[in-house]
Amino acid sequence: MSNRELAVTIIGGGASGVLLAAHLLRDPAADIRVTLLERRGQVGQGVAYSATQRDHKVNVPARGMSAFADDPDHFWRWLQARNYPTESGSWVFVPRRLYGAYLEDVLAEAARARPGRLVVQSEEVVRLTEGRHEVETLLANGSSITSRFAVLTVGHETQPARGRGIAVRVGSEADTPLDPDAPVMILGSGLSMVDAWLSLAKAEHRGPTLVVSRNGLLPKGHRDIPPLSIAEADVPFGASLPEFMGWFRGLVAQTEANGGDWRSVVDGLRPYNQRIWQSWSDHTRRQALRHLRPWWNIHRHRLPPELHQRLEEAVTEGQVSLVAAEFVGIDRAPEGVRATIRRRGTQERETLDIARVYDCGGVSVDVLSSSNPVIRDLVASGAARPDPLHIGLDVSPDCFVVNAEGQPSRHLLALGPLTRGRFFEIEAVPDIRVQAAAIARKILES
Repeated sequence: MSNRELAVTIIGGGASGVLLAAHLLRDPAADIRVTLLERRGQVGQGVAYSATQRDHKVNVPARGMSAFADDPDHFWRWLQARNYPTESGSWVFVPRRLYGAYLEDVLAEAARARPGRLVVQSEEVVRLTEGRHEVETLLANGSSITSRFAVLTVGHETQPARGRGIAVRVGSEADTPLDPDAPVMILGSGLSMVDAWLSLAKAEHRGPTLVVSRNGLLPKGHRDIPPLSIAEADVPFGASLPEFMGWFRGLVAQTEANGGDWRSVVDGLRPYNQRIWQSWSDHTRRQALRHLRPWWNIHRHRLPPELHQRLEEAVTEGQVSLVAAEFVGIDRAPEGVRATIRRRGTQERETLDIARVYDCGGVSVDVLSSSNPVIRDLVASGAARPDPLHIGLDVSPDCFVVNAEGQPSRHLLALGPLTRGRFFEIEAVPDIRVQAAAIARKILES
């Protein structure tokens, strides 16, 4: 190896880590060594793509899930090479476990193209220490790795955000078999709730399922509709939230009056989503998180059509009951748990005895409550700080981690959901792959 070799350590082997590693290794001339650390040992299998159930599907059609924005058919060709059955061409929603296998292949292909340049280790990171010219990554086994850059790609929080250790995450060790007739409660009504409901359905659970969320909204379904072409000059960047929503609703009304669909407007706005968020003040962003996000999520993060139809049927038949309410608290009870809610529009508390509460209230939790030891250590040491909304780490526009004094690091970066405070729309592969490519260029140009 050359003395000028560029060493990069990637912390987290889910989708974000794999995409960054693949982009770093695309340049055949780069003298680079990439170390990918994933404590669970299996790359590409983060929170989203480790799901084993076939009904747990990617909520973006295959045509939008390439690892490379400049090669949009890459994933579709991968499916075709494996004779994946589909009657609708590339507008197909594949099982998430299959997409996890694709990410593994993407990384393996990158490693074959650059022999000896990629090292994958099954180790947990406990501390990062930045020096003048490099960053040291300390592992739980006592060893350490020194590199020019380290990139945090740890993805979503995996521990329940609420429930005092009583509520559980679907598929976790605490998610033990239930009496099929027992009543259960699911906190949150987004895509994670759908995963929990599908897991219960696969286990032939017959008992009532109570879905509790503050606004009582369910995800909408996809349709194969092209995005609306929206001119940049027409987007009201920096407008107040009421002004922005007035413009957006007017555009939807106009589109539907012309025979179009609201989905085309939501998708047409996608190229501008991050700029819209960044054009708002912290006050407006807080307003958006409180009032707009629940409505936005159900329209923006939609379900495959067949899953949406099944969910609607379950609600119609009464097997799933949707309640707009605030989750107040939870306690253990002799036969399960006792949950307290306050229905929307009332001040009265209601106590329910149920077998289990599933916490599916989303993945955006206060970063100060992170279960990841390296995140906690970075914040505690002052090497990193939360973003103003505490939904991720504070980062510079080019994704370098910002310390407690407001200074961006020279060697430590973050990618993916950890950067949602600055970018907001950075949860899905179509957005993460663009960010990964930009960070790879930044590193390689160094």
